Amino acid sequence: MKKVAILGASGFAGGELIRLLDGHPHFDPVWLIANTASGDEVSSWHSFLSGSDKRTFISIDALDLNEPDLFVLALPHGESAKIVAKLPENAKVVDLGADFRIEDKAKWEKYYSSEHAGSWTYGLPELGTNTQKVINSNKIANPGCYATAIALSLAPIIENADLDSISVVANSGTSGAGRNSSVNANIPALDIDMYGYKVGGVHQHIPEIEQSLSKLAKKPVSISFTPILIPIFRGILSVATAKISHSVTVEQVRKWYINSYQNSNFVKLLDVGAQPSTKRVNGTNNCEIQIEIDKQTNSIIVTAAIDNLVKGAAGQAIQNANLLFGYPEELGLLDIGMPI
Repeated sequence: MKKVAILGASGFAGGELIRLLDGHPHFDPVWLIANTASGDEVSSWHSFLSGSDKRTFISIDALDLNEPDLFVLALPHGESAKIVAKLPENAKVVDLGADFRIEDKAKWEKYYSSEHAGSWTYGLPELGTNTQKVINSNKIANPGCYATAIALSLAPIIENADLDSISVVANSGTSGAGRNSSVNANIPALDIDMYGYKVGGVHQHIPEIEQSLSKLAKKPVSISFTPILIPIFRGILSVATAKISHSVTVEQVRKWYINSYQNSNFVKLLDVGAQPSTKRVNGTNNCEIQIEIDKQTNSIIVTAAIDNLVKGAAGQAIQNANLLFGYPEELGLLDIGMPI
């Protein structure tokens, strides 16, 4: 068994890592690190665990940094770089934070207002040659949740799209804001409300999405992105629209998606007429996609659904970890959603 240290194990993504790794045949989450919750029983923070589970959180100071085979960082943005500086140089690390996702220093500073720590291999295996890059790496920058849904939605059409026409509206459950956010401290108020936030091209996932799509298009890509917070706990439903430079049929576009994702275990192009469902992907590492053509505007509309805590965070981290260690990428990840 490979011994895993989870840093930030008390958070929502940390809980998903524990849930999934507890059932993994080759990874054992030995060290559950949460400095502010150090000494607390893990089950007191994560209700899915049995009360008989007596594991406790530890602080980072209690960990011998030479022992873990894998570090998974589920920390707030800006914290990962501080930890990584202390790790052995050859340590295998998957970072769920944003610290190492952005290659362009100026864009990092614009959207995150902090010092740029550099960039690592971008861990969205379904795009381009990313799978092989992950296999050949030790340090993986796990993508953001919105970035995952949107990049997977647009990648197969990006070479044929009018790159000035891309618009995305994406709806997210509250867990994307994190355990300690004011949103999740005030769930009853959200039960009767939904609203946009970080509207007007300021959301921090924009440079990440544009970076992925620009590489595929081989030219700069800009998107208009509006995130919406909706009254569910987990899940993202994104709707991306792009004009196409020439007339196409739905059948032709579906072939682009089939060809792009024919080797993917997790991207599911739905049957004609079916629509992606946040409930159906809950608990899975799947991304459901459907495409339609708006003939009035000569646009392709791509709808996608993911679980932001799994394909958008912990599940994708395990997918990347599997590739790092030479295991099948789907190992330990669920294909069937939660029943309720």
